[in-house]
Amino acid sequence: MRILAFETTCDETSAAVLEGGRLRSNEVFSQVSLHRKYSGVVPELASRAHLEKIPFVIGGALARAGLRAPLKRGAFDAVAFSRGPGLPGALMVGRVAAEAAAELSGAPLIGVNHLEGHLLACEFAGGRACEPLKFPLVALLVSGGHTELWHARGYGDYRVLGRTRDDAAGEAFDKVAKLLGLPYPGGPEVEKAAARARGKLPDFPRPHMPGTRDFSFSGLKTAVSYYLAGRLGQDFYKRGLRLPPGERDRVCRAFQDAVTETLVKKTADTARSLGLARIAVGGGVSANGALRAAFERLQGFEVRFSERAYCSDNAAMVALCALRRLEAGKFRNSLRVAPGLADPGW
Repeated sequence: MRILAFETTCDETSAAVLEGGRLRSNEVFSQVSLHRKYSGVVPELASRAHLEKIPFVIGGALARAGLRAPLKRGAFDAVAFSRGPGLPGALMVGRVAAEAAAELSGAPLIGVNHLEGHLLACEFAGGRACEPLKFPLVALLVSGGHTELWHARGYGDYRVLGRTRDDAAGEAFDKVAKLLGLPYPGGPEVEKAAARARGKLPDFPRPHMPGTRDFSFSGLKTAVSYYLAGRLGQDFYKRGLRLPPGERDRVCRAFQDAVTETLVKKTADTARSLGLARIAVGGGVSANGALRAAFERLQGFEVRFSERAYCSDNAAMVALCALRRLEAGKFRNSLRVAPGLADPGW
């Protein structure tokens, strides 16, 4: 079974070809350099960049897979794309490209949920979808735009248990990095600085939110801002004042520890409450070494991560979602949402 897939939810333009469970190609164009001077993704610029780059990304994916453009009838068994969640303009580019490819190849068009892609990316190993997930499990999906806990009972059978009420974990990393004068994207920069930290760390709160499975990282970000204001003055950011490198590193470590401990504790507590011993962690923030190490120290759990190459947004994970759906003989997922949570639009 050969699948062509597209991913354009935010600031990566990606196309991939998956054949027989083997990844033939996975082309990714990152817009990081475009958005860096704004310290975050500008939606209109992202949409325009997707529109500009997607022909080249498709061409690269086809060439690496040994295929040619224009596509011929029967070239693919399915064409998949990320239908959301994501930036509306960016999503539109990927959908139109997928619709055109499906029309040319005569293949069925499958729209998949971006977050399911991050979960199933855990199945890739060495470019092959050779390590299927074992269900049931608790999934932690943690990225720049989302922090969610799912009860996954099988492919396409997911129940949302909790999500962030304000800033997602990755968004909090980016905002704290900006406060500290570190470049965008902030997650890798904070992680590198935290690894250099020496000496006593600041004491930041752990937003565990007892009694709920939701997350909230806005207050933690504010705690960092108050700490900096106390050290540098209320208008420190406008005046361009920044901490000395050593102290900045300790702030990064203390912030990262607070996020990591919160994510691990709430995920483990949720798994215990459901009587489950399996955990899967996906999304861009799952590439963080401290987070991985903390989960690996958990006793009594089997924890799965995706390989770092598939943590950030990519079309390979979209293709795998379509493959699992085709294998199951269904095109639409069954999603049950916990009381009080809105349907995420599957």
